[in-house]
Amino acid sequence: MRARTNKAPKDKKAVNSLFVPTQKRSQGKSLNFSQSNNILRQEMDEKDIEIIKLLKEDSRAGYGEMGAKVGLSEGAVRKRIKTLSEEGVIRKFTVKIGVAEGSQAITLLVTNPAHPTQEVSKKIQAIPNVETTYEVTGEYDIVAVISGMNVTEVNECIEKIRRVEGIIKTNTMIVLRSA
Repeated sequence: MRARTNKAPKDKKAVNSLFVPTQKRSQGKSLNFSQSNNILRQEMDEKDIEIIKLLKEDSRAGYGEMGAKVGLSEGAVRKRIKTLSEEGVIRKFTVKIGVAEGSQAITLLVTNPAHPTQEVSKKIQAIPNVETTYEVTGEYDIVAVISGMNVTEVNECIEKIRRVEGIIKTNTMIVLRSA
């Protein structure tokens, strides 16, 4: 495995939201990662960040197409995506339905302190149509992003969330338009 550069990425804000560097990779040695909060963390370089940005724009883009844009071969892009997936940096590939084609909602949730927020969040994440969940600070404990083909489908998902043990209160906002 070739060594990655230690150059600082241009977009530090985006980088910091994606990873926490824990150990440098070195040529010819196996990768070692520390595990914190069940998330594997590694040092990423500018190429990894560019690949992730391209995948966010179009997760169906071909390896060769991405390679041409970031200056790597098809095989190198394929290997990097595989590594990023195995390390948990890329957790899933999905289809995002636009608001014009479907319906989206953001649901803010308050949990019962007797129920661990992380467990409640995992139960919510398992409900169909829940795109992602975030554990947050402030008045609410969890934010769930929901997508469906129509408002009825989104509403059914919200009702399922309300029935999850440990949920005390919900506040849902339907997305009217995205920028």
